[in-house]
Amino acid sequence: MNPHVRALFPGAEQQVYLNIAAKGLVPTTVRDVVVSYMDDCVAGTSDKDLLREQVDETRAAFASMIGADPDEIGITKNVSEGLNLVAASLEWGSRDNVVICPELEHPNNIYLWYNLHRRYGVEVRAIPPDQGRMPVEAMVAAMDEATKVVTFPTISFAPGFVTDHEPLVRRAREVGALTVVDGAQSVGALETDVHAMGIDAMAVACQKCLLSVYGFGFLYVRREIAESLVPIHVARYGIELDAHETAYAEGPLEYAAGARRFDLGNYNYLGMSATRASLALIREIGVPAIERHVRGLASSLAEGLLDLGLPIVGGGPGPHLAHIVSSGRLGGGRHYTADDPEVNALHRHLVDEGVVFSLRSGVLRFSFGLYNDESDVQRVLGAVRTWQEDQIALRGASPTD
Repeated sequence: MNPHVRALFPGAEQQVYLNIAAKGLVPTTVRDVVVSYMDDCVAGTSDKDLLREQVDETRAAFASMIGADPDEIGITKNVSEGLNLVAASLEWGSRDNVVICPELEHPNNIYLWYNLHRRYGVEVRAIPPDQGRMPVEAMVAAMDEATKVVTFPTISFAPGFVTDHEPLVRRAREVGALTVVDGAQSVGALETDVHAMGIDAMAVACQKCLLSVYGFGFLYVRREIAESLVPIHVARYGIELDAHETAYAEGPLEYAAGARRFDLGNYNYLGMSATRASLALIREIGVPAIERHVRGLASSLAEGLLDLGLPIVGGGPGPHLAHIVSSGRLGGGRHYTADDPEVNALHRHLVDEGVVFSLRSGVLRFSFGLYNDESDVQRVLGAVRTWQEDQIALRGASPTD
């Protein structure tokens, strides 16, 4: 990656920041746009009509990034809101079922399905993972004509493996089920074409690989599906009306085209401004170049940790590995913890050495962004070596030392 790009991220120089799977660094170009937006708010010079035009520009930029049409993109706050909007807008009955692998999902793609079970008696078919991988074969086998939704992450948040989506999409089409996807960990880091993937809906938040802020997100819904849904929540911007936003037209409601019907009231214009700027940077660099960069760094770290004798979930680099590397025993702890004392000790050591990363479900999770480079990999490996040497010294010390 061009050193000029890294210079846009001061946070990448101040520490070894390997935590984009939780929250990405924001470039100075985004910071400058946010400051300008707030200056307009302070001065009372903000132009709402212009901001609304920029919302649609941002919508179109995101659509282009994922191979969708602008009308297939709704504006949301985050992934959980997008997923809930789709799930709540479907008609459910007690004979319906949802196929999911809860252990590899972020909790916000679990709660909503069990809530449907509580409200309507919907069966949640929970499939256990396959050694940290999405249990694709078992999920395919679990689908039948009563399956309404199969849901999965494009990349799991831990251990961070790429989902082999094709068999899931193919089987879902055969039984008439919808594929509802959490794209939080992939969009902006990996090339994404939702039409080529064949998925029906995907929710994305902007604070991770899209390098923006909390509180702004996107919801892709395939046009044919979106047009068949009656949104559970409606507000002015989800209604087709050729008039001022405060106008009300009597008569049958006409929903906005495609996924726009999921837009609600006034947008998060600050979040939009930040995201518009971050998408411009990503477009300038190109997602293919970003993917090559982050996958290369992840492979380098995985190989280096294996050489040092640390366990890597999934083994060596392969098609399953994107920009997230997890070390330890997956499942040996709760969401933010590890049961293994050595994992906890190494975690504390790396944090003390200025490495920013996550502890997830018993593993150390390192995740790379476009602003990282090989020096970050080498600093982590160097810190691990130091810790290992310290452990050997401690084990070799006598009780009286």
